[in-house]
Amino acid sequence: MKLLLIRHGDPDYEHDSLTETGRKEAELLSRRIAPMDVAEYYVSTMGRARDTAAPTLALASRQALERDWLREFVVTVEKPNIPRKSGVPWDWLPQDWLADPLFLDPFRWRENEVFARAGVGGRYDWVIGEFDQVLAEHGYVRDGLLYRAEKPNTDTLAFFCHFGVSCVLMSHLMNCSPVVLWHGLVMAPSSVTVISTEERRPGIAAFRAAAVGDISHLAVAGQEPSFAARFCEAYGNGDRID
Repeated sequence: MKLLLIRHGDPDYEHDSLTETGRKEAELLSRRIAPMDVAEYYVSTMGRARDTAAPTLALASRQALERDWLREFVVTVEKPNIPRKSGVPWDWLPQDWLADPLFLDPFRWRENEVFARAGVGGRYDWVIGEFDQVLAEHGYVRDGLLYRAEKPNTDTLAFFCHFGVSCVLMSHLMNCSPVVLWHGLVMAPSSVTVISTEERRPGIAAFRAAAVGDISHLAVAGQEPSFAARFCEAYGNGDRID
């Protein structure tokens, strides 16, 4: 089985849609995804994800299943670097989140005081529970830290969603802390992350990423990637710092 985690195009957050650049990215993305043999399309119920999926679905003459659990993983938590200000759980300074060893633990990351108070773990459990149900419907059943391949296949499932929730899904598949992925990965707008099963023994499946945040469809067209994915590369160069 192959999973495609597709981030929405350059966002217009105010209107939960796409900028003009984002719409162009979605068109370029459609030329890459639509020709694929995709068994099922899933899409977040948020506008920017649906707008990103629209050109692909139109070109492929397909429909997608809308799922609330694919919405961005927005749980409001306190920001240690800015007193009395809240934000998403993946927007912490490195010196703040790395100060708590719990965040590096695959299972105890949710015990961080700020995360526990905000209920981040509960939201995480709901998302991965719904995700595992989809995988089970397609033949792969969660069994401890692995998956039981009850109906092994090479189907491709495409998920049009968001950065934060993509890291949640990846952390579950790979049994690692989502906090590490939230702060250690970049997935540019309209990027594609490819995760496939590995079945090295009968009936036992694990997942492995073949590509993370791939934007080759933009490079082929000479389209520069949008910046809405990261912070400043060098302090003081005019890019985002907070």
